[in-house]
Amino acid sequence: MTGDVVLPFGKSAMAEGRRGDDVVSEFLQQNPHLAQWVESLAGESETEKQWRARREFILRNMEGFPTIQPGSPSPSLDRLISLSMVWANHIFLGCRYPQPVMDKITEMAEGIAVQNAPTHKTRDEIMGMSKDASKKPKPGVGYRAKTGPTLQAPKEHQPFFNRLYKAIAWKLVSAGGFGPNIDHFEILRTCVESAKASLGCVFVPLKDIPDLPAGRAQQGGLVCELRCQTVYLGTGYGRGEDSARAMAAKEALKLFQSRKVTVKIFRRKYSGRDVEDLVLHDDQMRNSSFPPALSYPFDPE
Repeated sequence: MTGDVVLPFGKSAMAEGRRGDDVVSEFLQQNPHLAQWVESLAGESETEKQWRARREFILRNMEGFPTIQPGSPSPSLDRLISLSMVWANHIFLGCRYPQPVMDKITEMAEGIAVQNAPTHKTRDEIMGMSKDASKKPKPGVGYRAKTGPTLQAPKEHQPFFNRLYKAIAWKLVSAGGFGPNIDHFEILRTCVESAKASLGCVFVPLKDIPDLPAGRAQQGGLVCELRCQTVYLGTGYGRGEDSARAMAAKEALKLFQSRKVTVKIFRRKYSGRDVEDLVLHDDQMRNSSFPPALSYPFDPE
């Protein structure tokens, strides 16, 4: 993979109490031919803090993918990059994934310390908050809401979704067009990952979602919400994770059938209250009515 390079991420480095940034810097100084290559894997919208953490994740786990040749594309490299993005989304955005995936990225991230990482509530905590919402003071009476997206956020995210729009358009052409027989999630996932990003999937049992009509709340099944770079793409319902995710991806791909897509800020319900959220909007939408948000990837005030 890297010739005679030995990655300095073993137990000895950890036992010495050395910081991950120090270990990475030493490694790249000893292997300058890798420095430029690994920097090319950074996402355009990543903060420096997010990239440093994800870079350490990639370098720590390269030995687990012996077929990777720096500078050459390969399925192994694609998988490692995807796992690094999944881990970063979980750490910095609070995204949740199927348990086998969570177990995998937790194992791969062993020994990585992210300073001042954001804290995110679990689904059970979120549902507990919604049940107690009636006991909380109303806005304007000592209530501190989440800050939500900044006014500049739509403009900052728009270039990425312009590129994603083009990638999906070409992908659908090669697939024979949008229709019921294509793998909607796979098309969306591959296009997002080709743009050096990843999809965030959140699953919640239908019965646990607040503010649903009584008849719907008694139904079984799961609801899946898809986001990319904190922007809401779509929601889908199914009997299991695969069907719910497929339906959410289908709804998301429908947006890309319009002449353009635009990132906008809309009001949505989250945990029983109104919040401002980033939403991908198409030019054919006739109203701004959205299902309740299952996640809210913005820091508290």
